[in-house]
Amino acid sequence: MSGPTVSAQQPNILFLLTDDQRWDSLGCYGNSIVHTPNLDELSRRSVTFDAAFVTTAICATNRACILTGQYASRHGMWDFDRDMTSEQLAHTYAGLLHQNGYRTGFIGKYGVGNPPGLPVFDFDKGFPGQGNFFLEVDGQRRHLTSVMADQAEEFIDSCTIEATGKSPFCLSISFKAPHVQDSASVKSDQFPFDPRPEIANLYTGFDIPLAPTASNTYFERLPDFLQNSESRSRWAVRYWGPARTQESLKGYYRLISGVDLAIGRILQKLENTGVAENTIVVFTSDHGQFLGEYGLAGKWFPYEPSIRVPLIIYDPRLPSARRGVRSSEIALSIDLAPTMLAWAGIEAPSAMQGRSLLPLLSDESIDNWRDDYFYEHHFQPPAAWNMILPRSEAVRSKKWKYIQYIDSEPVVEQLFDLESDYLETHDLSSSPSHQAVVVQMRERIATLRREFQSLPDENSSR
Repeated sequence: MSGPTVSAQQPNILFLLTDDQRWDSLGCYGNSIVHTPNLDELSRRSVTFDAAFVTTAICATNRACILTGQYASRHGMWDFDRDMTSEQLAHTYAGLLHQNGYRTGFIGKYGVGNPPGLPVFDFDKGFPGQGNFFLEVDGQRRHLTSVMADQAEEFIDSCTIEATGKSPFCLSISFKAPHVQDSASVKSDQFPFDPRPEIANLYTGFDIPLAPTASNTYFERLPDFLQNSESRSRWAVRYWGPARTQESLKGYYRLISGVDLAIGRILQKLENTGVAENTIVVFTSDHGQFLGEYGLAGKWFPYEPSIRVPLIIYDPRLPSARRGVRSSEIALSIDLAPTMLAWAGIEAPSAMQGRSLLPLLSDESIDNWRDDYFYEHHFQPPAAWNMILPRSEAVRSKKWKYIQYIDSEPVVEQLFDLESDYLETHDLSSSPSHQAVVVQMRERIATLRREFQSLPDENSSR
């Protein structure tokens, strides 16, 4: 590859990724309880996507999807220990931006393997594994989210003070919050939030309403393998009674509010250093989270609480008519890498399977944007973990969701009409009047499987 090519017009990119944050956990997505003023204000100046999804709902694997712009079946990282090869790293959005003159930074939970440091980042404050919510910093006990905001300010200062300030930057911040502290026991706090009053005093004096489907009625409708899955085991830790449920829900919301506070600091730093007018901001999550729906916790399965995420993109260069608008088009986590490359004027590798979101941001007329998308979840936990996680694949369109649990014999199917049943409570796969739809969706999932589970030399289309 030729040497770095930096254009004066290339924007800075701030990529903000949360962990386990479902799409409806922000005020700008209609949640009237959660306190997220900074992200709500960002949405008012941005394009906000109402149909953003992940291609697989598990931390490590989908983070690799985001970095590479590929389905997991293509990049092959289905477990928590496998590192990217040097060639794979070079073809991530971070690697390609770095090669083309961007100053790159990473802060927070990396999540793909356990690397000690990555050459594609000039500024590396990442940590392997899950990390911990509390750190000792200069003799003080600090919450991780707040420490990460400090590190972001440090990076931004380094870009504006050092000679490298002549180059555009891409800073990727991967918050651990609002992910549960998995090492916590049934008697301990699952969602360790920042104890400072501005966070700890939120959500007191009232109960957070439960989801309409958080009852045994809907749990009993699940297939046996879901009732006995790890998702149910984690429900028993987090949502086993009214008091514990409120503790978990409020802890989850407080972690989100802590992230919002940190993001407010980071955005203000951009303003104070004079780089905000040339900095694009992307906010999303690696996947969603069940908060007791259907008697489940965790993620993994292809229902809306698990696969649907917030996506807010602020580009200060867009005209005022494109501020505070909503997009109903389907956007995917694998679209982020080609989008960031497009901002930098870098051609996306043909192996990337996502699509640049630039046409949706600028409201260009698009005749061939996706009408549906393919979901896959093939992660198999090691036997020593003693976890049951049924593998699944699905097609999600604006009207239909068709699911296959592929470990069952015969394959267990589900069909939901999202227009009339957005809570996914009535499985229509056995309905005589919907058999034509079932046949159609079987054909569609087979087509998408062939397209997106192929290797680059088998199918070069994106």
